[in-house]
Amino acid sequence: MLGRIIKSLSGFYDVIADDRIYICKASGKFRKDAFKPLVGDLCIFQIVNNTEGYITEIKERKNKLVRPPVSNIDQAILVFSCKEPDMNTLLLDRFLLEIEYHHIKPVIVITKTDLDDDGHIYKLMQPYIDASYPVYFTSSKEGNGIDAIKGLFKDKISIFTGQSGVGKSSLLNALDIHLNLETNEISKVLGRGKHTTRHTELLNMYDGYVADTPGFSSLELLIKPADLSITYHDFETLSAQCKYRGCLHDHEPDCAVKAAVEEGKLSKERYEHYLQFLKESKEKEERKYG
Repeated sequence: MLGRIIKSLSGFYDVIADDRIYICKASGKFRKDAFKPLVGDLCIFQIVNNTEGYITEIKERKNKLVRPPVSNIDQAILVFSCKEPDMNTLLLDRFLLEIEYHHIKPVIVITKTDLDDDGHIYKLMQPYIDASYPVYFTSSKEGNGIDAIKGLFKDKISIFTGQSGVGKSSLLNALDIHLNLETNEISKVLGRGKHTTRHTELLNMYDGYVADTPGFSSLELLIKPADLSITYHDFETLSAQCKYRGCLHDHEPDCAVKAAVEEGKLSKERYEHYLQFLKESKEKEERKYG
């Protein structure tokens, strides 16, 4: 039978097919094979009895993430809070880099807007709105902005991710009160949240699937400098206007990206973040090849 893996836990996989869920193990060949099943995979499985089976084949993936381990993602809901923890645009740009590199559509959702007394978060997000990123402002506590994002999920596999403690589980609970996901208060000492989600699972929501995954606060940059220069969609558009093919938007003359920054058409902060990532990528390349 053909099914989709919707949950992975301790070597067992929940596979849904024809609106039924089968508890499956992976066949022996996957123990030696690096191509192990992931949540989101379309798979061929054999039924052992009415509720159990064995996964025998994984269909070709259109994309996959290592952290968190999910495949075939259509869009990534990047959840960041305006406060507790404070908005971290450097981390947001890092997430956008990772997501767009895998050709996944990013959607930015800002939580805890009830804590934003002076409207600072709206000014902070304006460069992303100007760069044509979808940005939604929400408050799970007050219910603001929740209805606006309910229409995002139909016929898609979406991943909810972002910095720890920003309220991903609270947002999911606000979207669907029947989930009752575990939530934790922010640690006042550490200034970040505990990892409340301990496995990856696809949740059925608004005629689509949503992956609730563990939060994390950093991403290892594995993107080559040449790929990095065109990963952001707005950088890629501008790159076509650069004088030199393969422009890294650093020291090259007649660079359309640098010109856009100087003219105020591209966020100076986002560009400075890009230069940090470019430096990191170059250093990794140098260590790798000596």
